[in-house]
Amino acid sequence: MKFTLSWLKDHLDTTADARGVAEAMTMAGLEVEEVTDPTAALAPFTVARIVSAERHPNADRLQVCQVETVDGPREIVCGAPNARAGLVTIYAPIGVWVPGLGVTLVEKPVRGVVSNGMLCSAAELELPGDSDGILDLPADLAVGTPAAEVFGAEPVIDFEVTPNRPDWLGVDGIARDLAAAGLGRLKTPAIVPVAGRFACPVSIRLEAPGLCPVFAGRVIRGVTNGPSPEWLQRRLAAIGLRSINRLVDVTNLIAYDRARPLHVYDLASLKGQAVVARGGADGETVAALDGKTYAAAPDICVIADDEGQRAIGLGGVMGGETTGCSDATTDVFLESAWFDPLATAQTGRTLGISSDAQYRFARRVDPGTVVPGIELATRMILDLCGGEPSEVVVAGEAPAAPTAFAFDPARVGRLTGLDVSPERTAEVLTALGFAVETGDRWTVTPPSWRADAHGPADLIEEVARIVGYDALPSTPLPDLGAPSAGLLSPLQARVRRARRALAALGYAEAVTWSFTSQDIARAFGGGDDRLRVENPIAQGLDCMRPSILPNLIQAAARNADRGHPDVALFEIGPVYRDDSPTGQRTAITVVVAPHVARHWSGAGEDPLFQLKGDLMRLLTLLGAPSGLQTVQDPERAPTDGWWHPGRSARVQLGPKALIAQFGALHPATLKTLDAESPMLGFELILEALPEPRGAKTKSRGPANLSTLMPLSRDFAFVVEDRIPAGDLVRAVQGADKARITEVAVFDVYRGKGVEPGFKSVALEVTLQPDQATLTEAEIEALSAKILAEAQKLGAALRA
Repeated sequence: MKFTLSWLKDHLDTTADARGVAEAMTMAGLEVEEVTDPTAALAPFTVARIVSAERHPNADRLQVCQVETVDGPREIVCGAPNARAGLVTIYAPIGVWVPGLGVTLVEKPVRGVVSNGMLCSAAELELPGDSDGILDLPADLAVGTPAAEVFGAEPVIDFEVTPNRPDWLGVDGIARDLAAAGLGRLKTPAIVPVAGRFACPVSIRLEAPGLCPVFAGRVIRGVTNGPSPEWLQRRLAAIGLRSINRLVDVTNLIAYDRARPLHVYDLASLKGQAVVARGGADGETVAALDGKTYAAAPDICVIADDEGQRAIGLGGVMGGETTGCSDATTDVFLESAWFDPLATAQTGRTLGISSDAQYRFARRVDPGTVVPGIELATRMILDLCGGEPSEVVVAGEAPAAPTAFAFDPARVGRLTGLDVSPERTAEVLTALGFAVETGDRWTVTPPSWRADAHGPADLIEEVARIVGYDALPSTPLPDLGAPSAGLLSPLQARVRRARRALAALGYAEAVTWSFTSQDIARAFGGGDDRLRVENPIAQGLDCMRPSILPNLIQAAARNADRGHPDVALFEIGPVYRDDSPTGQRTAITVVVAPHVARHWSGAGEDPLFQLKGDLMRLLTLLGAPSGLQTVQDPERAPTDGWWHPGRSARVQLGPKALIAQFGALHPATLKTLDAESPMLGFELILEALPEPRGAKTKSRGPANLSTLMPLSRDFAFVVEDRIPAGDLVRAVQGADKARITEVAVFDVYRGKGVEPGFKSVALEVTLQPDQATLTEAEIEALSAKILAEAQKLGAALRA
């Protein structure tokens, strides 16, 4: 909402300047966004008169002008075609910044003749108007008159209107609040009714009172339309509105002056003798004033003529093109109505229209201005256009005025701490337009423009706002001592460590919804009706998620759609399953989309093993026990269908305690989620991971490093294909835990020389002597122990 300082002073008797008004508005709770003062930019520019203009000796299109200026006679080179002797224009002296050119004038020769200033066009001053030549001003202007005075430039205040205060959408409403705050005296001119001279020939009918409860109108005949006077054009231009013609400009002015939207129809273009407010018909269209055609609907208010047969406007939103006023208009029908705020707001959203009228009606225009608004517009039209008015006709009834309620002025002090007397409270409320009945029991009636005031708390807020929030007492909070440092629960500590570890490994943290669609939840082992959301925030978020995997898969797919296919995401958050007493568990979930660049040397290390390594490092950091098993064989593999059956596994503690699952995600699952293969991931349930014992959480002692060189021995075992290599590694590790420090798989072979159903697993076993170098006999004895442990799994040394 914008207004000029002079416009405000039409309603408020004050000596405050624009900055003072803005400060008072801020203190009264109005959010001022910007104060623009064009007078500052125009301050160096003044009126000048060309005494003579002669052709430049070295240029055919330039003239050397002798100019009478505020600084005395000046010789100025000018290239404008309209430069001539006697022309009154605007002069810019040397050293001035010219906003339209973006340069500072300097004294320099132009084709050999020094120009001692500049004569300005409208564009060079960033003013509307013809820019083909320099400004041609009235001849009676005195030399030295400031340009700001000539063009009527003045400060403009722009502020944000909160949805609950539609009365601030009129300058009179702003003036009322500032007068109550003590900035001046309210002097909004009273609206004097204009007597009708004949019966209105146009009748009004309401067929949709829910959309338009009240509609008033009158005919004015014999008007003379045309360009608006200069003062009106300037006032509208200052707030960014384009002048159209007198009739339309009057309605625009009143919309900003009194927050009362109006509309004027060319009576000659109306068909029939009735105007109807009704709901739109299916398939009906309206050609609006913005040049676009909009589809009507039963919940959209339509203004129609010809006994309701032809739609000529969108009620409360925009008039129609077929009944717009032009310079040839002589008779008009003036409309002042009240449209339902919710219906008008929905119409704007449905049709994508945000007009000045729609903006105001959607916030609830004062219903008490229906008839006064038409009277004010009538008076202005008669003053500017002449004409003869009919009587005012009104159909329907305006919404009920706000009702009175009891109010205790002592509550102001109890709720705010302000020391405000009852007399001051009554003075503030009365100045804001409330009707106050004092006595033993106060009764307060809000005005028709304050539908947001429903009870005593609203009145207390008004008193505090006007008295000043800066007057609120400041009381320090009691000293409660130093706050406790606080302790994290074991689960919270693990979450923190996991988040830092995964970030250090190069994963980016994602935060997604705790919801998903029920179809996706069912695809990931959930979707129970007990976990459905009764009032979802969106159609596809109607079920609590059983897994974070689908959310991260969709996030990775969105990144791929935007040109970033190679992502590594993690999230730590709740999942909702039936296998927990509370139905909620904490999951650490990772999704990787390994789209490596194509290269002749090959893809390098399998990303699945990299992922497994990250999972194992994370488990170690979280204090996982040493008895964890990686299970991949078909008999013990996960039955969850979203994992690839040949490239996925479980991490278990014992035969039943599932800690985590990892591997490649099934292509069919990815296709369901509109994601491209390949994608890998793991999901770790924190509650399933036992907490480390207290002894293990203590700091380690000094490292006991041997001074003896380690040695390694290679073993190749033939074992059934169903036996995981990890089980064989653990068995060999257990042969001598003191001296076997590491067992690594360096080859797995299936093919010629190995029976079908079997595989050859080659292990490198690292032995670390402790007291002395191992003898050959000790090495052979240790090898025998390794063979014995491997045989327990059915493994045999490969010949």
